[in-house]
Amino acid sequence: MCPVKMAALRAAVLVLLGLRLGCAAAAVPLVIWHGMGDSCCNPQSMGYIKKIVENKIPGIYVLSLKIGSNLIQDMENSFFMNVNDQVREVCSQLAQDPHLKGGYNAMGFSQGGQFLRAVAQRCPSPPMLNLISIGGQHQGVYGFPRCPGESSHICDWIRKTLDLGAYTQAVQEHLVQAEYWHDPLKEEDYRKKSIFLADINQERGINETYKKNLMALKKFVMVKFLNDTMVDPPISEWFGFYKSGQAKETIPLKETSLYTEDRLGLQEMDKAGKLVFLGVKGDHLHFSEEWFDTTILPFLQ
Repeated sequence: MCPVKMAALRAAVLVLLGLRLGCAAAAVPLVIWHGMGDSCCNPQSMGYIKKIVENKIPGIYVLSLKIGSNLIQDMENSFFMNVNDQVREVCSQLAQDPHLKGGYNAMGFSQGGQFLRAVAQRCPSPPMLNLISIGGQHQGVYGFPRCPGESSHICDWIRKTLDLGAYTQAVQEHLVQAEYWHDPLKEEDYRKKSIFLADINQERGINETYKKNLMALKKFVMVKFLNDTMVDPPISEWFGFYKSGQAKETIPLKETSLYTEDRLGLQEMDKAGKLVFLGVKGDHLHFSEEWFDTTILPFLQ
């Protein structure tokens, strides 16, 4: 083969290799936010998830969010740091991370699900592409039937505090779980005094920016645990809740005023095929690696 043709062939091969390498390196980054009583890097929870994703999607950049200067602070902040301050801190982290400039996927576990939705609504840069909420409580909770791991003594105190005054200013500003406490018997108090959930759920008026930013998602995936004993009511994981004025009968998202009035754009997203509702057998955050690989990973690839 003549030198000119050989050089041309070599150049073509290098271009093809470059394209393939470019594709491999172009995996969309993933941002993870842990749940209550957990931390960014626990090898049995978020550290384990991070490792699975990195093994299955070579070259992917995974950021597991840490709120605080160490793992103890990160865990404590999941109980006691104002959620609005946490969201601001995360928005700052994301904006300063050069890996995320082109956009990222987000995956929140338990309360991390609704916290990342707040990030999507409040901080459109860098852009969140897909949001995966695994057991997130998007209409809030009205009870803590059971708490994770070694946090039970903290949860006993949380229950007593919420019973005494979930919507008092001091409790709202310093107790994370109060900020997504949704009392169906006190809807007016919830709408007026909830400093986090009522805001991101457009309970006090329509913030068109929130609506526009959420609707920019390609997919909003909501995973509900079908045998959940920790979230009350479990249907909150699919954006449903108790029918107002009582705490026995629940209604699905499509029957809520949030959907029928389309205050957050969820109805329009649903019609566009952007909302994905998944159910998995098991208690709160209990799932197999096989289920995660076959059901969740495709949204990241």
